[in-house]
Amino acid sequence: MKTKLFFPIVLFALFSTVSFSCSDDNNDPENGGGGSNSSSVKTKAEAEALANAVYGPLQTLSSSYTFLLESATETTISFEEVDDSKDGPQVSVFETTPNNWYAIKVFNRLYKSVGAANLAIEEIGNASTNSNLTEADKALYVARSKFIRGYNYFQLVQLFGEVPLVLSSKSTDRSRASIDDVYAQIVTDLTEAYTNLPEFDSNKSNPSQGTVNTILAKVYLTWGQVPITSNQIAAISGTTDPTKPAVDNDKLQKAVEYANKVIDGGKYQLLDNFNNIWGVANENNSEVIFSIHHDGDGIDAQGNHQTHCGFTWPKSARTDPHISYADITLENRIPSDYDSRKQFSYATRVEYTDGVVDTLTWPVSIVRPGKWIHRTTDGTYKAVDEQPNNIDHIDFRYAEVLLIKAEALVFLNKNSEALPIINQIRARAFGGHYEHGGRLTSLTKEDLYKEWDYEFAFEQKHWVNLVRWRILLSQIKNTVPNYEYYKSEYKSAETIKAAFPEIANKINAAFYARVHRHLHAKVDNLSGKFYRFPIPLSEDYTSLEVTPQNPGY
Repeated sequence: MKTKLFFPIVLFALFSTVSFSCSDDNNDPENGGGGSNSSSVKTKAEAEALANAVYGPLQTLSSSYTFLLESATETTISFEEVDDSKDGPQVSVFETTPNNWYAIKVFNRLYKSVGAANLAIEEIGNASTNSNLTEADKALYVARSKFIRGYNYFQLVQLFGEVPLVLSSKSTDRSRASIDDVYAQIVTDLTEAYTNLPEFDSNKSNPSQGTVNTILAKVYLTWGQVPITSNQIAAISGTTDPTKPAVDNDKLQKAVEYANKVIDGGKYQLLDNFNNIWGVANENNSEVIFSIHHDGDGIDAQGNHQTHCGFTWPKSARTDPHISYADITLENRIPSDYDSRKQFSYATRVEYTDGVVDTLTWPVSIVRPGKWIHRTTDGTYKAVDEQPNNIDHIDFRYAEVLLIKAEALVFLNKNSEALPIINQIRARAFGGHYEHGGRLTSLTKEDLYKEWDYEFAFEQKHWVNLVRWRILLSQIKNTVPNYEYYKSEYKSAETIKAAFPEIANKINAAFYARVHRHLHAKVDNLSGKFYRFPIPLSEDYTSLEVTPQNPGY
């Protein structure tokens, strides 16, 4: 049984969600004060609850990142609702607007967490020490709050670009800070948090020094490749990717150094079996570095719907999934059948404990993400009959640290040093077949890109990777037209049945025609503005007064 992580937040008027949202839903706390030189925090339990409050808004985003980040790439389509004008499909067909719910939710909830962190930093920092609240207690909870604030701003700057830096519970500033200023604040928060966090925490939802080093490695990897600015996005012509600038070697070297701290620390490792990373039974395993804890709907702020959204309607394969891979060819995106990541990342067939089988491919349905399925102990085909939403969302795991280091080395023109790191990941993936196609003898930038894709399929990394490498537009326009379901015979239910008369009565034709529309829309609607998501409205669909808007929206 999972242990509930977060304490109930019953702290009189302590908990504030200083944010950009003008209204809160039923799961969100009421607005309050903060930022004075006195504090209402009197006990360790109150301080801990206030620090834990920063996680509540993040628990509502584990599934939302899937719709926002996966759907905005070539790999994924969203059929969240029957109507393609709904929020999930809107992202999938590149018609995202400032009133898209997923953009609204991610932006506003991250700022709610920032607001909770600001309040915790102020209230706990100003609290008087006593026998029930020591300086060590205060330091730990302030450190956790600063960690989350830095973590949140890293998410915000990657998705929305220049964003306001709100560093006080009293702040009403809406001015957008520069990219460099946001990254500088992220580094400040994380490095200040580092000193007072434990070296390691077996509960991976609690930040540790290992967590800080991991995220700093990713921060410097991203910052070192000179993130794109609003002005550069506005200057994009048609669907031609912007030129990638010269990298910042010093920052990339820092990415290597922070990755080495994690690697040399010896607290994390690649599991021998790729499949053992996933599932409730495997939470807090030695590959996980940081995760968002979930107990499920009605218990935490919002259960993680990762399995439901990616594996919708078990035993009803003909019902449109909420989100899925975009084409049948993606089941062979990982080329080798010896690569265990292929088996567990792409679900084409699932047998349930009662013997019912879902065939998740032509002519019934489409390939589904397999990593988050709650499988039985055999791990291969059998799954539990329902997909519960109490699975923790893994944000960072050890394989990513290795890829961060390898990528930094490649952009530092040290491919030979990166090669054994990539082969370490591939050795785990290929197991006993490593010498039969697993080992790379040389490493190109394209090999590196593919390894990210193979290792982290459907883990909400792909979009930020494409943006960081400045290949988002070319990846979509050069890939999608080669998909099977992009072909003209899939244009309508009638053309599909005419093209396959021998099985016309077995084909879920309306479904495949909808896939076809989504794929064509991805290409037809593509533009440079999708290097960013729009600055959205508030949760009550009013303006947040954050200007200027991102280019093109």
